[in-house]
Amino acid sequence: MANTTIDTPRGFSWRSLAAPFLAIGRFLVLIAEAVPHAREIERLNQLSDAELAARGLTREGEVRRIMGVAAAL
Repeated sequence: MANTTIDTPRGFSWRSLAAPFLAIGRFLVLIAEAVPHAREIERLNQLSDAELAARGLTREGEVRRIMGVAAAL
């Protein structure tokens, strides 16, 4: 019976090979999540301060609501 072994260089990690692909995936997710925020901000920009005040809203408050945690950072 024959045995086969594969020697990998010391310090080699499959994670290091996958890291660029994981980073690209995270970047694409960030872009996909940003699109709805951008649409909401654009809609907010179409409203005047008087229209916002009539609704009992402030521009800053709406940006915080739309952006969620990202606006707090």
